[in-house]
Amino acid sequence: MGGVLNKYRILSGMRPTGNLHLGNLHGALHNWIDLQNDGRYECFYFVADWHALTSDYSDTSQMANYAHDMVIDWLSTGLDPEKSTLFIQSSVKEHAELFVLLSMITPVAWLERNPTYKEMTNELTNKDLSNMGFLAYPVLQAADIIMYKAYGVPVGVDQLPHVELTREIARRFNYLYGEIFPEPKTLLTNVPKLLGTDGRKMSKSYDNAIYISDRGDRLLEKIKTMFTDPQRQRRKDPGRPEICNVFAFHNIYTDSEKTQEIDVECRRAGIGCTDCKKMLALHIAEGMRPIHERRDYYLQHPGEVKTIIAEGNIRARKVAQETMAEVRSAVKINYDGL
Repeated sequence: MGGVLNKYRILSGMRPTGNLHLGNLHGALHNWIDLQNDGRYECFYFVADWHALTSDYSDTSQMANYAHDMVIDWLSTGLDPEKSTLFIQSSVKEHAELFVLLSMITPVAWLERNPTYKEMTNELTNKDLSNMGFLAYPVLQAADIIMYKAYGVPVGVDQLPHVELTREIARRFNYLYGEIFPEPKTLLTNVPKLLGTDGRKMSKSYDNAIYISDRGDRLLEKIKTMFTDPQRQRRKDPGRPEICNVFAFHNIYTDSEKTQEIDVECRRAGIGCTDCKKMLALHIAEGMRPIHERRDYYLQHPGEVKTIIAEGNIRARKVAQETMAEVRSAVKINYDGL
């Protein structure tokens, strides 16, 4: 393994493509917050706006708003700018420089075998993904990660190939130019299975997401539309909580005693889906109340959010500049002495 490994540095990011939803909260943000509060880690979390352009390049009118709102969601859920560095990818230009250098040494075949590339090309048929940026986004992702010589990258199982490709690129760079970059470890996260209201993966593109910002009547209306046990057609039909999406949310937002009661009553048709959904709406609203209160605060103090981002950009760029000084020297393109 090459380079000087920072055993306590964590790096992760999100694409600013719209509002964050409960899948993002439970699938990533809670884990980010746990790592931040652990006390052993130096966490860098970034708004991956250049990554968003790889598929959403045709309309960038809302990019700045999405980035700003994403940081508000981060802060409202518990990310602390005193403990974590929150920054915008495109504000640290060194990411682009390292991406260019890594693209020179990354075989195209490595990118074409990327399973996510194949899946998204097949699924997002409404978008033209034939651009070089979409094919090469794993190289940019590698630059993001190894720029900070991260010890680990928190990911779900589906993202393991991305981190492995980053390790391969770092290994190739070290072979060609010397031991600069450590190979980051994968920090697997236990992601609860939260589906969208229609039973598919929760996603903005499927219009089935419950957003972090949803509350009141809007939250209730979305929960009313949630798919339940498909075999439970009538109120008197017994249900199967283990396959019901509503019950999966109860396991997170409802206390264990009440959840057990719902399990029993559902199986004997003692409770209907409508009443079960109303209870869930109340419990989600209560669980999200502290987040909504913090969100309201930051919405009312946009200047504070801008300051947090600006300070995060400065901290991230300081590390990036140090790394790129090493990289230029290793690649022999440092001309300061001429």
